[in-house]
Amino acid sequence: MNTPAYTISIKTIDLVARIAEKLGEIRGSGEYSRNLRLRKINRLRSIQSSLAIENNTLTLGQVTDIIEGKRVLGLPHEIREVKNAYRAYEYLLEYDPNKVKDFLKAHQFLTIHLVKEAGHFRSQGIGVFEGTKLIHAGANYQFVPQLVTDLFSWAKKAEVHPLIKSSIVHFEIEYIHPFIDGNGRIGRLWQTLILSKWNELFAWLPVETVVHENQQSYYDALAISQKSGDSESFIEFMLNAILQALEELPSRKITDIFTDINTDKLSKAELEFLEQVAGYLDKNGVINNYRAQLLTNKSDVSVKKYFAKFVELGLLEVEGKNKGRKYRIIKNEN
Repeated sequence: MNTPAYTISIKTIDLVARIAEKLGEIRGSGEYSRNLRLRKINRLRSIQSSLAIENNTLTLGQVTDIIEGKRVLGLPHEIREVKNAYRAYEYLLEYDPNKVKDFLKAHQFLTIHLVKEAGHFRSQGIGVFEGTKLIHAGANYQFVPQLVTDLFSWAKKAEVHPLIKSSIVHFEIEYIHPFIDGNGRIGRLWQTLILSKWNELFAWLPVETVVHENQQSYYDALAISQKSGDSESFIEFMLNAILQALEELPSRKITDIFTDINTDKLSKAELEFLEQVAGYLDKNGVINNYRAQLLTNKSDVSVKKYFAKFVELGLLEVEGKNKGRKYRIIKNEN
């Protein structure tokens, strides 16, 4: 059995410790486990972002409408990608991360009606190109089944922290490139699965959103690790992404962050938007329009409209002008 090559750096150890500390804060508050609406929003954010990395152009609002059965104007294959991804994630907690048959089932869910070999390992060579330049050649297709079997056997037995192990498996899936298409989507899904078996919070944590925000760095980390043959750089990138995603979750109740809030004065869409940016605001105190767009996948116009409403209600105050405009939580002096 082949053992993946990886280095556990001092930075990796530090990131694992910081993630564990953050998980403790979130678990202690109990807010996230109770907030089913926020969990649903984050699941949809994960799906939209993972597909956007693969050039799907549908917005979070469109993804939400598709899942709710509403008509959406969009490319048929992009709409199909959303429906497929939602089904794949819905079965997340039922997969066994160490079983190849579940890996193939998840790939089938992700790519059915989109890829000829959905749910099957590829039967031909494949390469990842940047323009006309080959940047990565997947493993010989004849070796793929055994390579994946060996990887899952290693993952089942290896005494490595799940945060690190999940990142290694994610990297190795991308390195092997076991399918004709959908390798990025299944790699991100499988890391989420491994983490979810360790802590169910990860089933709802939108790490993919952070990856999408830092897409070039994601590709750079993959390239560095592929070139060196050691997943160290990729592990560090993914742990940073996980930590950022955790830090952007509200670890306190919305009513504790915004002490004067009256939720009856907010529409469902306004409350959902506020919940999406609350964690970032709670940690940083201020947020700008661009950052809010990244967090929520809302347009510039929509973000301005939401922030104007929160300013009007006395939840936020604004400072600066134009591109320098920032919104700050108004602290209750009492």
